[in-house]
Amino acid sequence: MKIFAVVLVVGAIVAAAVGIGDRGTSAEPRPTPSPTATATPAPRPVRDVRRSRCVAGVPICRAVRGTVIYVERVDPDGDGDLHVVVAAGSVTLPGMTAVDVAVDLRPKRDPEIGDRVSAAGPVQPGSHEQAQIHALEFHVRRG
Repeated sequence: MKIFAVVLVVGAIVAAAVGIGDRGTSAEPRPTPSPTATATPAPRPVRDVRRSRCVAGVPICRAVRGTVIYVERVDPDGDGDLHVVVAAGSVTLPGMTAVDVAVDLRPKRDPEIGDRVSAAGPVQPGSHEQAQIHALEFHVRRG
């Protein structure tokens, strides 16, 4: 019987220490976290690249906005234009569009893989007879 009494006393001490059986009847109220103090602010939505638009009167004009998956910085023919392949639009291949950016539209810093770009212009054949957009408008948003 003495062992049972010792176990009962030890159990009561442990229960009191960890708060088992506490139903909130203590004299001190428990602090409740403020919803505004613990809530993290909602992240700002990421702005996308400005959308390029076709100009009225341009025949076979297409616009595309998407992520860069290939960049050709040095054009083999030496005219200084930039070639970019975008994962969007299906002009060149399903889900992909090649864009030819003339030297006067070329940004100060060339886009990199993963950047977002938009372009608009007439669809023309490229050097390998692939369909591509000859950009009359070109925008870049660093990714």
